[in-house]
Amino acid sequence: MSLSRRTVLRGAVALAALPAAGFTADRRLRSGDPFTLGVASGEPSSDGVVIWTRLAPDPLADDGLGSMPARAVDVEWEVAADERFTRIEQRGIVPAAPEYAHSVHVELAGLRPGRDYFYRFRAAGHLSPAGRTRTAPESGSLAPLSLCVASCSNYEQGWFTAYRRLAEEHSDLVVHLGDYQYEYAARDGGVRRHVGPETISLANYRRRHAQYKTDPDLQAAHASAPWVVVFDDHELADNWAGDVPALSQQGFMDRRAAAMRAYYENMPLRRSSLPRGADMQLYRRVHWGALATFHMLDTRQYRTDQACGDKISDCVDGLDPARTLTGDAQERWLLNGFQQSRARWDVLGQQVFFSQVDLTPGPGRGINPDAWDGYAANRDRIVAGLVDSPVRNAVVLTGDIHSHWAAEVRDRSGTAVATELVTTSISSGGDGSADTRAAVRAENPHIRYFADRRGYIRARISADELRADFRELPYVTRPGAAVHTGASFVVPDRERALHAM
Repeated sequence: MSLSRRTVLRGAVALAALPAAGFTADRRLRSGDPFTLGVASGEPSSDGVVIWTRLAPDPLADDGLGSMPARAVDVEWEVAADERFTRIEQRGIVPAAPEYAHSVHVELAGLRPGRDYFYRFRAAGHLSPAGRTRTAPESGSLAPLSLCVASCSNYEQGWFTAYRRLAEEHSDLVVHLGDYQYEYAARDGGVRRHVGPETISLANYRRRHAQYKTDPDLQAAHASAPWVVVFDDHELADNWAGDVPALSQQGFMDRRAAAMRAYYENMPLRRSSLPRGADMQLYRRVHWGALATFHMLDTRQYRTDQACGDKISDCVDGLDPARTLTGDAQERWLLNGFQQSRARWDVLGQQVFFSQVDLTPGPGRGINPDAWDGYAANRDRIVAGLVDSPVRNAVVLTGDIHSHWAAEVRDRSGTAVATELVTTSISSGGDGSADTRAAVRAENPHIRYFADRRGYIRARISADELRADFRELPYVTRPGAAVHTGASFVVPDRERALHAM
């Protein structure tokens, strides 16, 4: 169900009639709309969801706080069963504190399973846009799920039209796999320009998140459905690994702490993900009835440094059994989740290419040490644990590499054990090209599809099959592109193969 402009305006009139008791703000706040960053929801459960907003009347202010006063501001929230807000289900008031950049994370509970809800906020006499969200179905349900998968939105390299097209899909869920924002200072020659220097301080990261959140296409995508998110590298710095930056720098862990805090402040996450210094609990499970369990992975905080200088090569050091992408605790958590699985589909939401990929055509072998090929023993243990478990259907969702791929995940014997769907970028890499990577595909018969265009994946999961459509845009260096389906695949229940449609 979409939210029309007329519907939102009607809702604005209804909420404007509510009493303003409990709201205090200075004249500066009252004179400017504090809801410039939109609204969002995420982390759905069968009885609730997180709803989010952040107050920032001047979103690009140097202080990273949007020119908000240095004190808490009361924010009223309400949730309705209808888009006109005539059937209010819940409402309340929460403080938006300066310590968290005046962000609001309301963890709703007591809602009905498998339902659409609509939410909005009010502060200092201003009304936010309205958002649509959805609760997960009840625990035994096999009701179908529609979802979109996205990653990698570089503000300077393209318009966020793909987010707008994603919003128009009206899916039940959005899975975002990282590189939500980029840390770089403004660069010449881009389609748009970052504001401010390279992000290092907390104020820098808050300001950069705010710049991205002002984009209307991104706001539309957030308002269209609940999101489940994980970060990759650019939310902090390119190709960081644990406590090791890609380029040597002093104070890296302070920078990591700043990036983690800003990420939490700007995402619809539960309080269980609130950072503690430079550490953030991000790997977790999200259950969608009995149909699907999403195992959301963190492939940055716990990994050992990339092997072989992080260069594509025949990197034998990637086979070292001591190397880990997940860290020991997260690996045990994932394998335990496989053993306890009762879902029809187990979905790994993660950041870097899981399947083996030879990137060097002809003689020789070239692997990407930043992906799972650089941590082969860690992957082999996960694949073995997957095979030796009750998991019925396994699907890996991947981002990072700015192109669409469809692959069959195989063990060391060549047996297919899962399927992998890699989403392209929203804008990173610009328009892309018509290159089909025929030479690379010839080296990798388990790879069924490649496309170097921007877009996202649209999928529908049912009890009987998963269908994935690779949605692609012809350009992003100017706004307004239409979207089309480049390829579609079906994975039938109990099969580990991709069937082209």
